[in-house]
Amino acid sequence: MSRRDDQTAGRDADPARLIHPGTPGLRPVTVTILEYDTSHLRERSVTRRGEIPAPALPPAVTWIAVDGIHDAGVIRSIGDIVGIHPLTLEDISNNHQRPKIEDYGDYLYLAVRMLSADGIGGFRSEQVSLVLGKGYVISFQEEPGDAFERIRERLRAGAGRLRSEGADYLFYALLDAIVDGYFAVIEVFGERIEAVEEEVVADPDQETLQAIYVLKRSLIALRRSVWPLRDVVAELERGESSLVREPTLVYLRDVYDHTIEVAETVETYRETMSGTLDVYLSSQSSRMNEIMKILTIIATIFIPLTFIAGVYGMNFAYMPELRHPWGYPAAIASMVAVAGTMLLYFKKKGWI
Repeated sequence: MSRRDDQTAGRDADPARLIHPGTPGLRPVTVTILEYDTSHLRERSVTRRGEIPAPALPPAVTWIAVDGIHDAGVIRSIGDIVGIHPLTLEDISNNHQRPKIEDYGDYLYLAVRMLSADGIGGFRSEQVSLVLGKGYVISFQEEPGDAFERIRERLRAGAGRLRSEGADYLFYALLDAIVDGYFAVIEVFGERIEAVEEEVVADPDQETLQAIYVLKRSLIALRRSVWPLRDVVAELERGESSLVREPTLVYLRDVYDHTIEVAETVETYRETMSGTLDVYLSSQSSRMNEIMKILTIIATIFIPLTFIAGVYGMNFAYMPELRHPWGYPAAIASMVAVAGTMLLYFKKKGWI
């Protein structure tokens, strides 16, 4: 039995058994806890499972940020503290989830993909799980380093409405930061697409075709993250959960508008790349047609020349002009005359 089959069998046999499908991390899982209200902020890091406290009581808000999902013990400990269902813990541990939202009544579970530019024209994709409960938000990430740092800075600064609002507003702010990261990625794609389009028009080659296919595959991967997220945010902004207050729904509608904009941009880029591929293939076909036209003209000109050379190349004893002193110059002159006449005719027709 393969490792994947073993993992699948284990999940089917015991939903409470948490299995991380990736390679186990060499670094320990870190848990950062921020507890705040309008006047106080307490931030601390936890490295041991037993040190993870229960969320503070409202109106205080607790944000538990978990970096690393390869330690099932840490995830299970947090789940036991706040009462997360074992199936949700299984989804958190499996980093190949499709973006989705699940309402368990006393908490909301949201799985999304966090995208970031990789610096070489592509993007990195990481699963982020968000759990919204009464007075707390828990975020689970695969790796440290994220788009949430500016939210932490806003909390530390105490400016704006973030410190004065509830956990649902923090939940919105985290989701909004993830969606904002999509714009940075599609901006990189826009620059790459412009460069490929210029190359297709100027001097396309085999590397250009390879770049087009790489972009098409990347856009397909991007679309898999964007379109399900649109449906997730649409369900969230409908306001069917009691955990999301009415004032926060206004901001979630803004996030939904952003997801629509990203999805439409991705579709536009995909159509652009399809058109760019058509232009590349048309240019290559046109180039081949030009080459074939030149070769055809050359072959057509040499057909009568070959005929003349073939006739006067026959070794018969009594051929006309065979012993004439001007026979050879006359044959060459006739070839030149025929070739020149044909070239003039082709040029008059606009074939060359």
